[in-house]
Amino acid sequence: MPAPARQDMASPGQAADARQMRLVAVVIAATMVLWLGVQWIGGQMGWPGKYVFLADLAAIGAMIWSLLVTWRIWRRRNGPSQGQG
Repeated sequence: MPAPARQDMASPGQAADARQMRLVAVVIAATMVLWLGVQWIGGQMGWPGKYVFLADLAAIGAMIWSLLVTWRIWRRRNGPSQGQG
């Protein structure tokens, strides 16, 4: 006897959103680890402030990208229920 079809299978759009959210999570985690590492190494090696600020700027860029992707996914998920889709 075949197994019954599952009603809760994710649609292709939901699967794509899940992949993007996993990517966002990896970017956030990697950004924080790398940023903390650069801050620590910069302090240990006595790097000038301009190099440390460059790492700060890169981390801010990654966080802004993560925020924008998360916001876009949130809008896509909530849009149809509010008549915006």
